[in-house]
Amino acid sequence: MEHLFSAWQEISERFRAADQLLLLTDFDGTLSPIVGRPGEAALPEDTRRAVETLVSHESVSVAVVSGRALSDIKDRVGIQGVTYAGNHGIEIEGPWLKFVYPPAEAVRPVIRHLYSRLSEALAGFEGAFVEDKGIALSVHYRLVREDRVDELKRACEETVRRLRSEGKIRTTEGKKVYEVRPGVLWDKEDAIVLLMSGWTSSTGSSTSLAIFLGDDLTDEGGFKVVNKHEGVSIYVGETGRSTAARYFLRSPAEVAEFLQRLIQAV
Repeated sequence: MEHLFSAWQEISERFRAADQLLLLTDFDGTLSPIVGRPGEAALPEDTRRAVETLVSHESVSVAVVSGRALSDIKDRVGIQGVTYAGNHGIEIEGPWLKFVYPPAEAVRPVIRHLYSRLSEALAGFEGAFVEDKGIALSVHYRLVREDRVDELKRACEETVRRLRSEGKIRTTEGKKVYEVRPGVLWDKEDAIVLLMSGWTSSTGSSTSLAIFLGDDLTDEGGFKVVNKHEGVSIYVGETGRSTAARYFLRSPAEVAEFLQRLIQAV
């Protein structure tokens, strides 16, 4: 895996050669720095201005693909013309696509009931809280004492075990977050395939190029999809773990610099 700026001459030539660019990006830890509480996350102003400039360019489309609820990610980015994919792509809304994965809708009552049960089970863990995302839940434990994290995870597992065994839900883990999602086979990579297909149909371009930036394990499928289509996959974070991404940037600050460079390239 190579640092993106080290390969910039080659990469920027690919950007210039493409008639259309699709910029796909995660939010937390990618566009926005990781914070203690999800409600404190915000899009840095220099990043916001860069995304606004890219969206206004006739050859660039932008989509934010996040684990956050659709309404939440729309509010935090708040840029007209961006396509938003929430809850790992289960809900998508944008200029050229509006979509909700139908099987996930049926699980809403189960998720609502489980929210109450998890909140009760985790009441004794200071710093932990359950985020209700409508058709998914996130247990955030970044502020929980490290010596209690294993105990917290056991409490989560005990609470969800029966529903998971019945196939009604599934669970995944990210950076200091335990996620409960509908028990359907739909992830960020599926959403990215759908986004790329809709984008290709809407632009009709024969020389299009997709870019995907992400920082977490849930982004790995997206890297693989973009690689399969000869796109540019970029992991955000310090190197040290295995990833399918072909390039890396060290931080959201470097992502902001990349966006400025991309503006110049297009």
